[in-house]
Amino acid sequence: MSEQLTPEFALGLRQIMLDGLNREFATTKKVIAAIPDSKSDYKPDSNARSAWELAWHIAASDVQMLEGIADLKFNMEEVNPPDKPTNIAELTAWYDRHFKEVSGRVAAMSAEQLMTPVDFFGVFNMPCVFYLGFVNNHDIHHRGALATYLRPMGAKVPSIYGGSYDEPFQMLSPEETAA
Repeated sequence: MSEQLTPEFALGLRQIMLDGLNREFATTKKVIAAIPDSKSDYKPDSNARSAWELAWHIAASDVQMLEGIADLKFNMEEVNPPDKPTNIAELTAWYDRHFKEVSGRVAAMSAEQLMTPVDFFGVFNMPCVFYLGFVNNHDIHHRGALATYLRPMGAKVPSIYGGSYDEPFQMLSPEETAA
């Protein structure tokens, strides 16, 4: 399939995927922000990650995987930055800042860079633009798990792909839709 990849397709796929990632990012930030600091150690099972561990995994992995795409090289060492957050508000701000920065780097990549095959630990070797789908799926997968933690922690569940009990679906007026 990568032999049939054209520069135009790579640029178009990147734009479509970044548009989708930005929408998912906004939703993921809402889910992370809904975690009460006082309950961030909540685990639904002894084998599960805590809410904090899962939220950090989502944020750090999204950023790290996008960096791998932008750098044309994946490095999945444990993320332990000097500005590592210590509470949910800091985590949400960290995620916001770093995701926007690194997604901007991906948005600035040339078609040639996007088409460059990149090894993913000997498991895959694909044009790096294709890894944007991994970022998207990884985020959605773990966000879904984290969202199931919220109500048992006593938190409100934000809307994700439509309303929730705590944040009902809001219809837009024709004027808002046109704006």
